[in-house]
Amino acid sequence: MNVNIMNVDYSTKIPNNVNLSEDRQVLKALEGWHPGYMNWWSDMGPEGFQQSLVYLRTAYSVDPRGWAKFDYVKMPDYRWGILLAPEEENRVIPFGEHYGEPAWQEVPGEYRAMLRRLIVIQGDTEPASVEQQRHLGKTAPSLYDLRNLFQVNVEEGRHLWAMVYLLQKYFGRDGREEADELLRRRSGDADSPRMLGAFNEATPDWLSFFMFTYFTDRDGKMQLHSLAQSGFDPLSRT
Repeated sequence: MNVNIMNVDYSTKIPNNVNLSEDRQVLKALEGWHPGYMNWWSDMGPEGFQQSLVYLRTAYSVDPRGWAKFDYVKMPDYRWGILLAPEEENRVIPFGEHYGEPAWQEVPGEYRAMLRRLIVIQGDTEPASVEQQRHLGKTAPSLYDLRNLFQVNVEEGRHLWAMVYLLQKYFGRDGREEADELLRRRSGDADSPRMLGAFNEATPDWLSFFMFTYFTDRDGKMQLHSLAQSGFDPLSRT
């Protein structure tokens, strides 16, 4: 698969830069998951602002260092998809027991369950934070804060799509079932809560939101930096 294409392909329902048009099985699986995601966004996204004509950044290409280049679209026109950094030629695993070995392009059997759980937990945090923040738009201190809140929300959705892509492409039926479960759980729900306790806490006001970003999200940033070093190359490029 050629993933060095920098521009995002918008010709399919799922915008992507991973040649989904040539991977029909994964494209079909993601297109089947798409309606459930849109229903989730409609039910659990920013309450009262779904059709607001707020301009948000959306990526249209990625440079060789992994930096996205952005254009702007109105929130109702935002399209989520798969945007991975380009593959680094001859990349090796940078640490640990397999240090110096070629990075894995497929999931090693002995690490399959561990990698799947890591991806699922990371994926679960993304929609959870949107659910926690869905009421905050109504009390935004300024238009600047409101716009940035919505940008955070759609980016969390984009991160969810990246994790679902990995599950659908590399983990077979188990991955498809896990992807469906990511849309079934709800933050704070008594019967189907999110997997990590911090993402089941209520975020009723902006002070709570600021404290979450100042403390809890620091841990998330560390986790994302560690995922970027993953020996499983597709995960590192998300």
